Amino acid sequence: MSIKRILVYPEDCLTKVAKPVTVFEDPSLKTLVQDMADTMYDAPGVGLAAPQIGVSLRVAITDVDWRSEEGSGSRDYKVWINPEFLWKSETTDFTEEGCLSVPDIYGEVERPNAVRLRWQDLTGKVFEEDFEGFQAVALQHEFDHLDGKVFIDYFSPLKRRMIVKRLKKKYLS
Repeated sequence: MSIKRILVYPEDCLTKVAKPVTVFEDPSLKTLVQDMADTMYDAPGVGLAAPQIGVSLRVAITDVDWRSEEGSGSRDYKVWINPEFLWKSETTDFTEEGCLSVPDIYGEVERPNAVRLRWQDLTGKVFEEDFEGFQAVALQHEFDHLDGKVFIDYFSPLKRRMIVKRLKKKYLS
């Protein structure tokens, strides 16, 4: 398929709520997912949401293992369509996050360390499962994109303004 350009915050598509997928088993949906995977692995990242490549649909992918020592480079991404959290733990962790749409910026974000998720696959089949640790954090991070949020939205207003000013100057001018 093809590698797409990753949008840089605050480009419009990154600040809008994405639309649900209503048509499944469509070749264009499969092409979108394959393009997202090609783009994510090339970047390289462990997750990507459709709005990050300019497509306002509730589609995300993750592969939290491929860059780890245990994963040793094997690629096995997961597809999350129309995801919704059914539950989030009260126990939280601070994790350092970065984002392909917020290049060269990292910071600690407090997130629940366990979640229960309902989502659909490429055929529209519905799944429900619990996740914890890095996978739970990655899911929350990617699904924020589907709601028009990025991880710096969790920072103080002053820090966020400084970051946005830097991003605009470096990537959007």
